[in-house]
Amino acid sequence: MENSQALQLVELNDLHVSLGAKMVPFAGYNMPVQYSNLIQEHMAVRNSVGVFDVSHMGEFLLKGERALELIQLVTSNDASVLTDGKVQYSCLPNNTGGIVDDLLVYRNNANEFYLVVNASNIQKDWDWIASHNTFGVQMENLSDRLSLLAVQGPNAIKVVQALTDVDLSVIPYYAFTTGTVAGCEHVIISNTGYTGAGGFELYVDNKNARQLWDALFKAGEAYNILPCGLGCRDTLRLEKGFCLYGNDINDTTSPIEAGLGWITKFSKDFVNSAYHKSLKENGVSKKLVGFEMIDRGIPRQHYTIKDAEGNTIGEVTSGTQSPSLNKAIGLGYVDAAFSKPGAEIYIEIREKALKATVCKIPFL
Repeated sequence: MENSQALQLVELNDLHVSLGAKMVPFAGYNMPVQYSNLIQEHMAVRNSVGVFDVSHMGEFLLKGERALELIQLVTSNDASVLTDGKVQYSCLPNNTGGIVDDLLVYRNNANEFYLVVNASNIQKDWDWIASHNTFGVQMENLSDRLSLLAVQGPNAIKVVQALTDVDLSVIPYYAFTTGTVAGCEHVIISNTGYTGAGGFELYVDNKNARQLWDALFKAGEAYNILPCGLGCRDTLRLEKGFCLYGNDINDTTSPIEAGLGWITKFSKDFVNSAYHKSLKENGVSKKLVGFEMIDRGIPRQHYTIKDAEGNTIGEVTSGTQSPSLNKAIGLGYVDAAFSKPGAEIYIEIREKALKATVCKIPFL
């Protein structure tokens, strides 16, 4: 158990408590896991709009003429293709074939980039990037100064648009701009999110977080806007097959094994790139796959995956009962021979081998 005395608090912590949120320790922060009901929050985001406070995420500013060189060295994707106002999903490979973290790279201009990293890895990522900074790049950790509100769902654009003169319809997916929202200046308005339901992520100075939160909920009344916790954030991302660091990817998994070849570009050299290139060229022994349960049971992280003969062939990394599909789904690593859609596998749940089928992701 994490020591609650040592937990960090996001700017709006007291607000979440006052709203009746169930608070849990997560990545060293006191975070809302749910407010009302997980399924209700999940469906609000899929069908209308919900707001997540994800201010525990980390943000780094990298500035300098050689900022891109540093990013190209430490990340797997090709950040040279980014233009001003574009965002890229990427990861930080380590020296031993795994991943330090996955992250977003924002290009502000040719000499200025933002990196958005996972809360649990802020210090680890900072130290890792700094250890490779032989380029004189100025690094600034903005994590404690910024709040991040993710407004997600098909009606998110209507809610945010009511609060800003910025034309949100011209911001493509994985692009951003900076503007005034609800009277709060210098808000980074990013067409990104972790739900697969569309929407915007708003980076705002801590001092303006409450003003922005209140304005979003007033503007969203007509759409039955709901505050949403980490619980439904997990079920939403899993339905879309998005990897979660610490579950589906970690210090021992290659992006090639995790199905993240699309963010692993060998048009440049990066940390340990030769290893991942060899995996791509020679094939992998294990692969991350999606599966749905045939027998009744909910798969959970670390449950054993077996074949029909009872041989262990892998392990579940994420699993849940999908609110949208009303069936149990999961992600897990399996021996490559069992990675094709339609392959029959068995999940060991309470000492019973329950049948499941490998399927294509996203599930939804």
